[in-house]
Amino acid sequence: MTAPSTESVSNLRRRLIATAGLVALSSRTGFALADGMGPVRPRRAAPSLQLRRNDGRSVTLADQLKGGVTAVQLMFTGCSAVCPLQGNLFASLQAALSAQSMRDVRLLSLSIDPLGDSPAALSGWLKQYGANAHWSGAAPTAADLDRMLDFLGKRGQTLGDRHTTELHLFDPEGRLAWRTSGLPPVAEVIAALTQLRA
Repeated sequence: MTAPSTESVSNLRRRLIATAGLVALSSRTGFALADGMGPVRPRRAAPSLQLRRNDGRSVTLADQLKGGVTAVQLMFTGCSAVCPLQGNLFASLQAALSAQSMRDVRLLSLSIDPLGDSPAALSGWLKQYGANAHWSGAAPTAADLDRMLDFLGKRGQTLGDRHTTELHLFDPEGRLAWRTSGLPPVAEVIAALTQLRA
């Protein structure tokens, strides 16, 4: 039997630390449940605000979300508290989607720091968590940040509250259809995504 590589030990340690952090954060007030958790009724079409993707392309949020079921998280690459937990959550979700042959579901890490999160910064962040071709990152333009936060119900909150640990799930038409609990178990997200794919 061969000894595990330094890289695999490092990855395991990172996941264990992240899991412990998820458990700790989920017990704190404000992180346990998101306001308005569950189906969004009526479903709300994403606005056509401008995004800059991790690959350097410019697209609208509406176009980025159309054509497939998408899970969206709010984050920024300079964050050292909640965002690493979000990255590990998406890494676990990515693995579960692959295992259940739900490879058509897309993941989007959406930055709330348009000035700091360049395509290179977003690419580095995605690489850190082992993102595959179905997981992308993007940041709005500075001019469109408030519109994005208005749409997701996060404007007017403090920076920490803007990237809460709930996920926003979009249907294939690019409409906001579901909000998860804070730091949702992967099984909860898979169940909601399965409904949106049906």
